[in-house]
Amino acid sequence: MAILHVMSHLIPSSSQIKQPSTNPFNSLYLNHPPPRFSSSSSSSSFESSLSKRNFRKHSIRIALFTIACSASATANQADVVVVKEKSVSVVLLAGGMGKRMGASMPKQYLPLLGQPIALYSFYTFSRMPQVKEIVVVCDPSYQDIFEDAREKVNVELKFALPGKERQDSVYSGLQTIDLASELVCIHDSARPLVTSSDVEKVLNDALRVGASVLGVPAKATIKEGNSESFVVKTLDRKTLWEMQTPQVIKPELLKKGFELVNREGLEVTDDVSIVEHLKHPVYITQGSYTNIKVTTPDDLLLAERILNTESFVPA
Repeated sequence: MAILHVMSHLIPSSSQIKQPSTNPFNSLYLNHPPPRFSSSSSSSSFESSLSKRNFRKHSIRIALFTIACSASATANQADVVVVKEKSVSVVLLAGGMGKRMGASMPKQYLPLLGQPIALYSFYTFSRMPQVKEIVVVCDPSYQDIFEDAREKVNVELKFALPGKERQDSVYSGLQTIDLASELVCIHDSARPLVTSSDVEKVLNDALRVGASVLGVPAKATIKEGNSESFVVKTLDRKTLWEMQTPQVIKPELLKKGFELVNREGLEVTDDVSIVEHLKHPVYITQGSYTNIKVTTPDDLLLAERILNTESFVPA
């Protein structure tokens, strides 16, 4: 879980921030119910069919860090922009190892209600009119999962190799996108429940500002500790946001950020951090608490419960 500590003078008043629904399930839907594997295909049989595949280790570093950026769930009507059709390249990161899941395959390929986790967001993006292409960053041994879904989508499908670290995988995907794209939308395939409405919001904000990221206000109390595990201070929860994906950036801005990061040998914890090194503002688009990252077995159970709830209405 990545947390942003946003400077208080950049946070709007509570009356300006759209509060999440009391029932978070009400905000969850996908564009269309994605195609699923038949009910006779069990988790064990699916996992067994992929268990012998090799995969390169890919570690994603998570951190608690402080930055100065703008944060709001709303924008002035005069600032509202709309992303054009077929102008967005999606980089779908599907190369993580998922050790905390304790499975014999990367977590993003485990079945969720009979369908690989990674295909949920894949189908959501593929049905959005703004998206022209999806670049899947994954080990070649898992490409067939997406190739088999190619006939169900009307966007171009490309592949890129994953790197040692997250930023290396993003850079690999960036080299593959259409140069004419106005936005690069980077998403973790282990977040299957992202909604098209949240994606549309973060796309529009990124086009207006240059870079935007989905996030939700932190619920827990966060304390800063020292190397000896003693509390240094308690951070103001009102200025803390939990970061999600997609993270959306204009291609030229992301390329400039990578030039700086690579030149200075910097390591970043997420995609917009690359832009932060350029001192460019990053906008926080308020998302949904249901946009969880499936990392542990408990997360998988929660995702199943969300999808099975009666309030879940496919769009």
